[in-house]
Amino acid sequence: MITYLLVIIYLAFISLGLPDSLLGVTWPVMHLDLNASLGSAGVISMIISGGTIISSFMSGRVLRRFGTGKVTAVSVLMTACALLGISYAPSFFWMIIPAIPLGLGAGSVDAGLNAYVAAHYKSYHMSWLHCFWGIGAMTGPFIMSQFMKGGHSWRGGYLTVAIIQFILVAILFASLPIWEKAENGKDMQREGKAGKSTAKPEKKQAKGWQLLGLKGVKPVLLTFMIYCGVESTLGLWGSSFLVHARKMDASTAAKWVALFYGGITLGRFLSGFLTIKLSNKTLIRIGLITLLTGVLLIVFPLPVYISLPGFILAGLGCAPIYPCMLHETPVRFGTENSQSLMGIQMAIAYTGSTLLPPAFGYVASATTMAIFPFVILAYVIIMLASSERINRVFAKYGK
Repeated sequence: MITYLLVIIYLAFISLGLPDSLLGVTWPVMHLDLNASLGSAGVISMIISGGTIISSFMSGRVLRRFGTGKVTAVSVLMTACALLGISYAPSFFWMIIPAIPLGLGAGSVDAGLNAYVAAHYKSYHMSWLHCFWGIGAMTGPFIMSQFMKGGHSWRGGYLTVAIIQFILVAILFASLPIWEKAENGKDMQREGKAGKSTAKPEKKQAKGWQLLGLKGVKPVLLTFMIYCGVESTLGLWGSSFLVHARKMDASTAAKWVALFYGGITLGRFLSGFLTIKLSNKTLIRIGLITLLTGVLLIVFPLPVYISLPGFILAGLGCAPIYPCMLHETPVRFGTENSQSLMGIQMAIAYTGSTLLPPAFGYVASATTMAIFPFVILAYVIIMLASSERINRVFAKYGK
């Protein structure tokens, strides 16, 4: 049963990644069809991110009330309906309406499945789970490119992804008895010694603002926010930096930034094996040091063949940080608090990826794009200091 459930969870995370990169690759064509400005994609992106943040904050209460299986099935149904709506949207205004359920559905799936895997499976499953998200995120643009390359409308690409999501919805609803048996049964204990919770059970489950009072929560949330800000800022502005500050042609710059995402996906696949021998804390530290090394290669005015691999190294460094921190949640704060806290962590992480890249864009437009690697370096230093502070806090409790 555990194996069947894990396969379903992996499939759900592929579906989570499928729509994430569609808007960016489709908008140069889509905005012409919808009579919208090129910059108005930011409005849609903010609505989706806003919905994701809201549903992440609410996920703890919703998951306790309905269970992970039902919430996941309904949330994926929301995203499938949203993608179907986008494929038929006649104007920009009608894009806004399906963007709301698209964001709301994504947040609940992300928080719910991350909490479930952190509570019941070993750390390598968490790394591979996010590797499967990367597979979905890469597959979405590939599907869309096939439609646009063949002279077909972008609407066919969205419709195809929607159909894939509806197929997954059917699988998720069919699997509800397995979810109910797993969630109600006493045999679903945390898997193996490597992921065993060392947190002392709380006399009473923390709720609402009480969660922010738990020891170590604030530096953990700061690290999540900065990490997602670093990943999103590198992905969004890396190509512009290479073109405008390093005078590289756009196609070559795009390839190197794509290799940054390739580094993340490959790194999460490899870090899954490393978690068998190394602790989450060790892998987070290795990831941060690797990320710092990659950023330093970009900062210094080195020859291109030395500085550009810094993007790959940065991707490899990013790979273990997010999944390993998520997997540590029940270890650090107890399983009784992990579900609600996972939603808060997701919301703060999405806040970082929503606000920090536009903030950098505003500052860079007022100054120069050459500040890009120095801003990323500052973020990484803050994240490294915050992560070490977390280690010191929990070292007192033997965690």
